[in-house]
Amino acid sequence: MSSKSDSTPPAAGTGNAMAMAVLNAIQNPVVMVDEAGLMVFANWEAEAFFGASASHLARYKISSFIPFGSPLLALIDQVRERKAPVNEYRVDLSSPRLGQDKLVDIYVAPVPSEPGSVVVVFQERSMADKIDRQLTHRAAARSVTGLASMLAHEIKNPLSGIRGAAQLLEQSVEDDDRALTRLICDETDRIVSLVDRMEVFSDERPVDRLPINIHSVLDHVKAIAKAGFARNIKITELYDPSLPAVFANRDQLIQVFLNLVKNAAEALSDTPEAEIVLTTAYRPGIRLSVAGTREKISLPLEFCVIDNGPGVPADLLPHLFDPFITTKTNGSGLGLALVAKIIGDHGGIIECDSQNHKTIFRVLMPASKDITLDDAISPNATGPSR
Repeated sequence: MSSKSDSTPPAAGTGNAMAMAVLNAIQNPVVMVDEAGLMVFANWEAEAFFGASASHLARYKISSFIPFGSPLLALIDQVRERKAPVNEYRVDLSSPRLGQDKLVDIYVAPVPSEPGSVVVVFQERSMADKIDRQLTHRAAARSVTGLASMLAHEIKNPLSGIRGAAQLLEQSVEDDDRALTRLICDETDRIVSLVDRMEVFSDERPVDRLPINIHSVLDHVKAIAKAGFARNIKITELYDPSLPAVFANRDQLIQVFLNLVKNAAEALSDTPEAEIVLTTAYRPGIRLSVAGTREKISLPLEFCVIDNGPGVPADLLPHLFDPFITTKTNGSGLGLALVAKIIGDHGGIIECDSQNHKTIFRVLMPASKDITLDDAISPNATGPSR
């Protein structure tokens, strides 16, 4: 029996399996709509997008899953008529069935081998917009870095002289004027403290990171909160026990989540039945470049701090992580900017989604390669033997 030549094309079944594998590997929802409007094919992402299996989707027209009057139907008709692909940006598909904030870019193309059929690719705008905003936050943090360096050299030294002069005056002035010299000293101390806080932004040293058990970090933060500022607030934990370790600096993670939990507690000051929920979950599919390297890493680990407070004002939400933005009467507006810098230094993303009675601070971070959560560094760990 003669053997087949190496140039022999693969069997049709092999080609179909390969095509399916490629389509399912795509991180965007992809569907094929036939001449009758039925979704005869849907990849895995499309199943998640529409909340139904491919076999279920194939029994219904695409018009059954999208809002009435959606421009998507007009785009499909346009592609069928022109037999040419069309792009449409920022199409709102929000509905009770698909959920809120379903803002997508759409690509529709004809299928030459199947007359009347089209392929529809959805690109969800929410994550693209979040990454764009994250880059803006990092740029703002860099501007604070330069400002902090300038302030450290140009302001702290003169302030020391002003404070010293005020202390000398305090020894020779009348009792009525001593309060004024004390005010000068207190205010210079307050400004120096602010500059010291800003100097944290100018620290460009590489972050010392290890595999960390995120649950030990959150438990530590919860213990601090319950012993102090959140003693009268219910704190609930919804953890994924199978989560892998996060590749991070433990002290900085504690600083991040302590800041987020404290902000949530302060937002709940006038809320009856106040509650903070801490969640961890695995969310694959997001990739981002790590600061200082060319490597692109996956950000599958999601950590959330959720509160049932009044929410963040809509006009403030896009600028929440910018320096000097705050709703607090005596706030400096540097807390969340520092949180954004720390998460950015780890190659991660932080975002805030807010509505009345539900505010979510969501942190996406890289997992530690080949390390399980049980192997991660915890407060009582002795570390690997060498």
